[in-house]
Amino acid sequence: MFTPNTVRRVRVAATVAATLICAPFAAADDMVSFATGGYASGLRTGDMMKKIDSNKDGMVSKDEWVAYQEKVFVMLDKDKTMVVDEKEFLAPSGEMASFATGGYASGLQSKEMMHKIDANKDGKVSHDEYIAYQVKVFAMMDPGHSGTVGPKEFLGKGL
Repeated sequence: MFTPNTVRRVRVAATVAATLICAPFAAADDMVSFATGGYASGLRTGDMMKKIDSNKDGMVSKDEWVAYQEKVFVMLDKDKTMVVDEKEFLAPSGEMASFATGGYASGLQSKEMMHKIDANKDGKVSHDEYIAYQVKVFAMMDPGHSGTVGPKEFLGKGL
């Protein structure tokens, strides 16, 4: 016979086990729901990791990630107002093409991604909205909150 205490322990253990088993899949699902498929697949490539990994140590730190995203925002903000409207956000950029892969640029520069990043839904993406969004993307790739992601996390392998 099981006592109520034993049943409670088994339930807690089962819940913990299920959480540990499913957590990596939840992170992958979060990325898919948070970003468009084109953005996620354009981002999570070896070429993009190399572009963002400025010190070439095979890891992307949060500082490297934010510094890269700051440069991307500058390229999007063609009129230098710290706010990007739809015309600017969607406009092809030779500068962006030299700085990012085509898959990343086309995945980012879509109406759907603009609307996901536009937190206050005013039809524009401010610098703060853009960086806050990108910090959340990094956090999804860094579920252990170590401040760095290696190839496995960056590329979404094993998630």
